[in-house]
Amino acid sequence: MNLSYWEIKSWLTNIDFTVIGSGIVGLNCALHLRERFPEANILILERGILPQGASTKNAGFACFGSLSELLYDLKTDSEEDVLQLVKKRVDGLQLLRQTLGDKAIGYKNYGGFELFSNKDDELLDSCLSQRMYINDLLKPVFKETVFHVRPDSFNFKNIKTDCIFNSFEGQVDTGKMMAALLHKVQSKNIRILNNVTVESFEDTGSRVRLKTARFEFLCAKLFVATNGFASQLLKEDVKPARAQVVITKPISNLHIKGTFHLDRGYYYFRNIDNRILLGGGRNLDFKGEETTEMKQTELIQNKLRELLRTTILPNIPFEIDYSWSGIMGVGDQKKAIVKQVSDHVFCGVRLGGMGVAIGSIVGKELAKLI
Repeated sequence: MNLSYWEIKSWLTNIDFTVIGSGIVGLNCALHLRERFPEANILILERGILPQGASTKNAGFACFGSLSELLYDLKTDSEEDVLQLVKKRVDGLQLLRQTLGDKAIGYKNYGGFELFSNKDDELLDSCLSQRMYINDLLKPVFKETVFHVRPDSFNFKNIKTDCIFNSFEGQVDTGKMMAALLHKVQSKNIRILNNVTVESFEDTGSRVRLKTARFEFLCAKLFVATNGFASQLLKEDVKPARAQVVITKPISNLHIKGTFHLDRGYYYFRNIDNRILLGGGRNLDFKGEETTEMKQTELIQNKLRELLRTTILPNIPFEIDYSWSGIMGVGDQKKAIVKQVSDHVFCGVRLGGMGVAIGSIVGKELAKLI
């Protein structure tokens, strides 16, 4: 790229901290770096025009895990590990709300529901029989009973009468949240350069050399916060996982309020602006969805439309207004990777589809590594 003296001098010289990724983690990392180092020159690089991975693409669930998900986690992890995972999600959501304010992020506490299809006899029985055990396990975090049994009051079809209700679950307006976070970062004299893809970096021992698709430059410390795209830059246990989403046009007198988990959380939906937003279906093609391509597939899009027609909005006319996809970062473990990679390079990645919940706290932890 043909850069001028002014561009090099004002934007790419004497950079103390460079953050790759302007999503929830990257922006929070930059905010906490500014708190610790008020005079530092901080630069954020973003590959997209807007945050490209999942931060502006997610469903806006302010959640910490459904009952069936927590039971599944206990098959491989200890009670203490699962409890710490939940606590981190709860603490992260609290930090998000404190950082930006509930009004700025459109936070609504409608509660969360786990639904069970008519074929899910075994899963429902397991959840019902172990509900009190999980509630006791979570008491140190919530001080109250978390999961309750409630009848379905939303007229869903092909769904068991009983569902599991969680009063602590909420939802946010993803667009408002990210706009507020971007505004806060920019108000702290932190620069963001968009449409800049980092191709590689080298820790030289004294500084870090970054090569982008447009230019090269040096910085003192580098923070990688690219989550689903992390495997393009790092050799860590994190791989991309695409999530596809659809949203309906506004529906008159929409009676559905809350966040809903279905089929072990592989499908999830909520109300927003008198619409229904529905995402998921990665379980239909795990390998195919292990990609960074921001596309939709006929297989999953058809399934999402079928669920709307047969289960969520039966006998209610609807039209799909938009569809999109986002890229999460997952791995063999659900615990996020927050670590020092080399002398001057650090990373905060593998949020496991819980970016809204833990992104703020992972960004804070990342900034505290130096």
